[in-house]
Amino acid sequence: MVGTGIFTTPGYLARDLGDPKLYFAIWLLGGFVALIGALCYSELGVNFPSSGGEYVFLTQAYGPVWGFMTGWTSFAAGFAAPAAATALAFADYCGYFFPVFQQSNVFVQLGSGMFSLQVGGAQILACSALGVVTIANLFGVQRAVALQTVLTGLKLGVIATFVVLGLAVGAGNWSNFSLPAIRESSVPLSSQFAISLFYVYVSYSGWNAATYVAEELRDPVKNLPLALAIGTGLVTVLFLSLNLVFVYAAPLGAMKGVVAIGSLASARLFGSQVGGLFSALIAIALLAMLNALMTVGPRVAYAMARNGAFFRAAAKVDPQWRTPAPAILMQATVAMVMTLTSLPSLFFFIGFTLNFFSVLSVASLFLFRRRPGWKRLRPVSWLWPLQPVLFIVVGTWMTIFGLTLEPRIAIAACLLIGAGAVFYRRQLKGAASWQSSSTAN
Repeated sequence: MVGTGIFTTPGYLARDLGDPKLYFAIWLLGGFVALIGALCYSELGVNFPSSGGEYVFLTQAYGPVWGFMTGWTSFAAGFAAPAAATALAFADYCGYFFPVFQQSNVFVQLGSGMFSLQVGGAQILACSALGVVTIANLFGVQRAVALQTVLTGLKLGVIATFVVLGLAVGAGNWSNFSLPAIRESSVPLSSQFAISLFYVYVSYSGWNAATYVAEELRDPVKNLPLALAIGTGLVTVLFLSLNLVFVYAAPLGAMKGVVAIGSLASARLFGSQVGGLFSALIAIALLAMLNALMTVGPRVAYAMARNGAFFRAAAKVDPQWRTPAPAILMQATVAMVMTLTSLPSLFFFIGFTLNFFSVLSVASLFLFRRRPGWKRLRPVSWLWPLQPVLFIVVGTWMTIFGLTLEPRIAIAACLLIGAGAVFYRRQLKGAASWQSSSTAN
């Protein structure tokens, strides 16, 4: 859960909301909604203790085509797009030392607003980082896992040190919490709050991760709700703590539009030299996230391809290194293409798509609870059906405003989801024709 979002989205929230109270309220609301979703998913996971998460839930609730679509969409919105966003964030943190790599340095741009294509220093470095991590993953999972262990430990250490030292000895100012910023968005606050929730939603994404390995948990009835609730609660506290340090270091007016918010905050708290050290460490932490996405994502595509749910080439394994090389190269290529879009566009695309399937999954509880023998968990039954209703209402509210205010990106996400249904139908027809020809022979 502690990924790219918390290190990049605060500047966008400061720019669009402008009020410190709203700024912290949206992080708190995001954590609360994620916690509700985690509790609802825990009941789904306990009743379907098969690894796969939404793929299993939607297949059981609405049929195989819906399960297929969530798996299909995860390739682009769940792994390739987050990998592109992480690579761009890595470039912007490197921009602390080499300004040419900052998002603002664009050499060529086509279009305007969130739906635009651009090429600059950030895209060049992002694609280079993707290339290096891809090569590391091509030559054996052991190397990738060893790299991930080191980088993850470093990431957690950097965050803990940053929060403790920032509040203890940092040169911040508590008056920043009462200083509003002039909003740069012309969208009314009520509508903007819904759009900004997509940034927060992406930051909290991962709250449902334990359901993907539900069948491997010991005593899932007890441990799955605990894992999801405690994990989400701890991350909410961590995110609020990090944002406390960010605003303590700089008022919202200084944060507006800044991508490398960790660089800005650390430089203001500790000076340029120590700020440079934290910027470098955060950049390395982002590499850990990028490596994780490039390790896990292709293997999901590989598993889907083996089940006939993805392009057949993705099911091939390199005979020497025993890695799903075609799937790795596919994800890297798509991620590199996606770096040509802006970070806000990527966050909105990811948030809009993942929110859609999460709402469908939580809504499936109303179908499943009618089944005989369904295990109802106490945390979900408490005040039933308030919890799933709240999650669905917030998710629907976000979707409506997403379609209204950012229609082009929202439509692109809908087209991706629809393409999954078309591909599934074609796969069924192909399998049927193959079976008919085999029978005739």
